[in-house]
Amino acid sequence: MEELPPELAARIKRRGGAATIYDIAELAGVNPSTVSRALSKPGRISEKTEAKIRAAAERLDFQFNPMARALPTGRSQTIGLLVADITNPVVFGIVRGAEHAAAAAGYTLVIAESQESGEAEAQAISRLLPSVDGLVLATTRLADEKISALAERKPMVLINRRVGDVAGVLPDVESGVNAMMDHLAGLGHTSIVYLAGPETSWISRRRWESLLDAAERLDVGVVEIGPNSPTIEGGREVLRRVQAARATAVIAFNDLMAIGLMQAAAAAGIDVPGALSVAGFDDIFGSELIVPPLTTVQAQLELAGQRAVEKVLSRLEDGRDAIDEGLLATTLVVRGSTGPRPPVR
Repeated sequence: MEELPPELAARIKRRGGAATIYDIAELAGVNPSTVSRALSKPGRISEKTEAKIRAAAERLDFQFNPMARALPTGRSQTIGLLVADITNPVVFGIVRGAEHAAAAAGYTLVIAESQESGEAEAQAISRLLPSVDGLVLATTRLADEKISALAERKPMVLINRRVGDVAGVLPDVESGVNAMMDHLAGLGHTSIVYLAGPETSWISRRRWESLLDAAERLDVGVVEIGPNSPTIEGGREVLRRVQAARATAVIAFNDLMAIGLMQAAAAAGIDVPGALSVAGFDDIFGSELIVPPLTTVQAQLELAGQRAVEKVLSRLEDGRDAIDEGLLATTLVVRGSTGPRPPVR
């Protein structure tokens, strides 16, 4: 590779090897403002000049610093994504969709975790807010008032939560629940248990309300057990209460809990679905790998992450919310963990 001009090379070396847009401008023979436009808003200058600038930047091994850009613009080109539990496979799809949308717009996605704690979530948001342009809260555990106050400080979008006028991305809960209940009722089940999620989960409460409506429509019995930890261990721990309810089918708050319950049932010699049908929500990776494969309501997790970031970007670009595209579709996926109601003994 052709060596740099000696004075330029020496200046960069004194700085510790980090090149600036002024160095690029000198090497490319253009103004620093032209370099800034070429790197931050591609397409605003001629292709020939932009190619020359990018070649110079590559030659200098220039690393674009969004924090430096934030000084004059007030923007860091970053979006924060806060999740309740980063080990939950539900998060994988949300993160992928959010990352794709952020990268396409030239933004960096920063991820933080609350570990299912409202207090930890509040602390994480306090750390994120000063350095991000907008925030996506996925499965937030914060109180409504706190969320509304935060939304006044930075553009914010919620996933799986509805709070006043704060923008949100929501699944079609009612459609998924109705499909699940129709499926179980069609198999002859008349006594069904719902394993609730965390007490602070909006989506868990919404599912329970939809289950009550469906139970009345189908004239079947339904009882709620919970709140519970939304984990495999949380599902394992409720087997005794499920047995005490004398139900023939269980719908868990999420697939992790359903898988945990199935593991506990297998250890206790309870046949699934012969003696007990089990179903969940989300269709996470692993739901079809357990034996028997899990019946579940599939959610559009990747699209949820994508839409949430797009809504934040819309607020950042023109100060308005993106066009509301409605609820995300939910689909019942029937597998081997649900079967006919066992005969009465």
